[in-house]
Amino acid sequence: MGETRKSLGLALILAGCLGALGVYGHAVAQDWKPGPPPMERAFGGGRMHGRWWDDPETAQKIGLSADQQKKMDDIMQQNRLKLIDLHAALEKQETIMQPLMEADQPDETKILAQIDSIAQARAELEKANARMLLGIRQTLTPDQWTKLKAMRDEKRDERNRDGRGMRGRWGGPGGPPPAADGGNGGPPTPQPQME
Repeated sequence: MGETRKSLGLALILAGCLGALGVYGHAVAQDWKPGPPPMERAFGGGRMHGRWWDDPETAQKIGLSADQQKKMDDIMQQNRLKLIDLHAALEKQETIMQPLMEADQPDETKILAQIDSIAQARAELEKANARMLLGIRQTLTPDQWTKLKAMRDEKRDERNRDGRGMRGRWGGPGGPPPAADGGNGGPPTPQPQME
């Protein structure tokens, strides 16, 4: 009985590890993907990624000055190398986990320690990215931030009207997979929250 319970416990831990690493299974990987971190949600959940401030239409609509654009470029450039290094550190920790998970006799202690290492590397990457985004955000005036949020919301609403709002979140375009009972099937898609 004790051996069965221990095996079940280890199986649950392994399943959790695999899920956390994104290799739990093809169906799970396609059905749901976590949303962007809070600072990225504030900028539109990755839809306003890259150097959005260099887009002439966006810059004109929110009234960005050339000086503000230069400051944003400088902030991005100052953070690029650190973000590259932190992303590589996360990949390294995930790579170390792979043989631990594939071992014939998984070592629970090593796996749990490696999960902590992966979580720490991911947290460091997220914090650095959030610091960069916050620096970019702080170059905007309150009025510009309000206009930028309105543009983001308008684009999100447009995508939702076109049926593209949930593409990539669930397995198919336009929404979650149907449930066995013919219902919606999945949890509601979280809406971006402002910080």
